[in-house]
Amino acid sequence: MFKAIYLEKDDNGVQHSIRELDESALPEGDVRVGVEYSTINYKDGLAITGAAPVVRNYPMVPGIDLAGKVLESGNPEFTAGDAVVLNGWGVGEGHWGGLSQQARLKGDWLIKLPDAFTSRQAMAIGTAGYTAMLCVMALERAGVSPDKGPVLVTGAAGGVGSVAIAVLAKLGYTVEASTGRASEEAYLKGLGASAIVDRNELSEPSKRPMGRERWAGAVDAVGSHTLANVLGQIKYGGAVAACGLAQGGDLPATVYPFILRGVSLLGVDSVMAPKTVREEAWARLATDLDVAKLEEMTVEMPLADAPGAAADILKGQVRGRVVVNVNG
Repeated sequence: MFKAIYLEKDDNGVQHSIRELDESALPEGDVRVGVEYSTINYKDGLAITGAAPVVRNYPMVPGIDLAGKVLESGNPEFTAGDAVVLNGWGVGEGHWGGLSQQARLKGDWLIKLPDAFTSRQAMAIGTAGYTAMLCVMALERAGVSPDKGPVLVTGAAGGVGSVAIAVLAKLGYTVEASTGRASEEAYLKGLGASAIVDRNELSEPSKRPMGRERWAGAVDAVGSHTLANVLGQIKYGGAVAACGLAQGGDLPATVYPFILRGVSLLGVDSVMAPKTVREEAWARLATDLDVAKLEEMTVEMPLADAPGAAADILKGQVRGRVVVNVNG
């Protein structure tokens, strides 16, 4: 028997509870994992609250991330006792996820956890931090280097933003952080941001297709008017790695930044990224993320408190990363 957050849907919407379940209830898969830690991401917030239809079938155990040890494996790549991590692959949406003490999964979805990280640290990183690393890698491939000028991070106090700032700063970039939370200035500068940009400068509809050139690149987790305004202020030949839609999924922009300044818009997907890309991103995190800064941005809570955090993350009230001790 094991405990899990259990989602059901009825005429009143999505309901959540903590259930004790039998191993036989687990979905199909060739690897069974004893989960040690999970986390709360924005998508988990949508799933648990029912604020958006991200869950494809019910009942569902949410949680798009997990880290733990293999209990049994029918996959030749893994043996009992291996430390593993999972991010994405539709887990927590169409397949039971990580906010549970056990999970049965396809081995192709798992990667072995780098020795540099504990399972708790892996979930302090989670999909948010892994996505941030993918964004940094995309900027590097596009030629955005520290000598080209400052890099902007939007949604800076969130999970993606916090890790992106810490990684970029360690790599030698000058980082500017966009946030609507003035109280987070000390936190963001502690992670490595050199300047704070008020979210209101970027979140309103632009009156001009382009502004002055300010940043060599950007990591954007916000979308909508924010992304449009950022694109209009990227330096010639610069790039923006886009990975989120906290403000909205629309892009009310013009083509001018692309054809007059040669700006690149780089789409970053973490959910279905191939295993080789995932392994590269986690290997980079092991060298390019300061674990002391990771600890500064992390809050831990037991499984029972996760639904409350899910609601808070949708309200923009969560700073950094939330780690869930599923056995706590």
